[in-house]
Amino acid sequence: MTLVIAGERSGVGKTTVTLTLLASLHRRGVQVQSFKVGPDYIDPMFHQYVTHRACRNLDPLLTSVTYIKQCFTHHTQCEYSVIEGVMGLFDGVSSFVKENDEGQVTNFGSTAHIARLLDLPVVLVIDCSRLSGSVAAIAHGYCTFDPTIKMTGVVLNRVGSDRHLSLLENALQPLKLPILGVLRREDNIVIPDRHLGLVPTAELPQMKALIDRLADLGDTCFDWERLLPLLKTQEQGGQGSNFSPSRPLSIRIAVACDRAFNFYYQDNLDLLQQLGAELVFWSPLEDAVPDFVQGMYFGGGFPEVFAQQLAANTNACQAVKTLILAGMPTIAECGGLMYLCKQIVDFEGKSWSMVGVLPTTAIMGGRLNLGYRRAVALHDSLLVQAGKTVYGHEFHRSRLTSIPDFPMFQTYRCDTEESTGCEGWNLPPSLHASYIHMHWGDCPEIPQKFLEQCLMFKQK
Repeated sequence: MTLVIAGERSGVGKTTVTLTLLASLHRRGVQVQSFKVGPDYIDPMFHQYVTHRACRNLDPLLTSVTYIKQCFTHHTQCEYSVIEGVMGLFDGVSSFVKENDEGQVTNFGSTAHIARLLDLPVVLVIDCSRLSGSVAAIAHGYCTFDPTIKMTGVVLNRVGSDRHLSLLENALQPLKLPILGVLRREDNIVIPDRHLGLVPTAELPQMKALIDRLADLGDTCFDWERLLPLLKTQEQGGQGSNFSPSRPLSIRIAVACDRAFNFYYQDNLDLLQQLGAELVFWSPLEDAVPDFVQGMYFGGGFPEVFAQQLAANTNACQAVKTLILAGMPTIAECGGLMYLCKQIVDFEGKSWSMVGVLPTTAIMGGRLNLGYRRAVALHDSLLVQAGKTVYGHEFHRSRLTSIPDFPMFQTYRCDTEESTGCEGWNLPPSLHASYIHMHWGDCPEIPQKFLEQCLMFKQK
């Protein structure tokens, strides 16, 4: 069995509850595998910091229902496992139909959808900071809204006092719904955030102390006698993987990985390695571009926060530009795209010179561009052929001062036919630069095409 940690809405403390569970389990010396519903990058970083195992994203819109089942089966081979949900329990893409999947599903990609899909029990996290008797109405509504959801209990978060807890317990008692955990208001447990969510772990020197406090809290705040059987992983049949590791291709891919660039799906990196590539991690903030590489991969992140330091590493900027203009296959997603622009203008209006291979400037602003995207390729490119439809996610507060003459994608909202415009810089056949984050789990032909181009570049 695996337990799904759901919230009655965003901001109720799902991540804090999940990290508290993971920290306490890890302290007990057991192996625990975590999963995250949705396209999140930062929450999985926190999971991995605690468990020392890569967190896996479960997102049927970015991948597929079939892939979700395969991924879950393949990675639940350790003793315990936990799935952290996304937003509120039933928040997903309304009435979405994706090719070759289940047909029409209400709240597609929601935590409830994943719980139904994997037939797993759910514990509901409720923010009790402004509740007493009304907690029962909330719990009752979530338990009865969808009878196919196996609601196994609640965790009461931000409880103010013993008196407050007594009021909550009395209200919930008629529902016969187990209280699996009680977390008091903890002013000394704060995970800082900024414009795109939580601050990543690499920027938090106090992380170890924070996790130690969560582990202490977890030892006493949960009903472990009830929880442990729910968290215990069942034996899974089969490996659930479409790939067997290939022979090494003698291709080295430089993967930008530091405080500025750290938004990667672990499954994408795994696919590159399974296809035979060697990944060489480096820091555009501090390092030179690694020697003897045949491809580059720049994920998303926060280049705007570290723009001054990126600009100061002029040797790296010039080397990246030279290699791209020489035809080295390069993937740049969101923050990676911004790094390849002429400049980044930060939130304070200061301009910082970047690589300059793209004739545009990225300007930080107040408007958040957020949501799933259906992207139709307008031209052949490094990763996709003209006419192919891919699914991705957009999440940024920057805008570009100009659009490409030959954009890569026509993009649409996933739940409507509404177009969100054209985007993506495509320098055939070597550069893919886009705001769209893609998960390759259900499209292994994408990294395969990338590596084929890298091999051709090497042979030249």
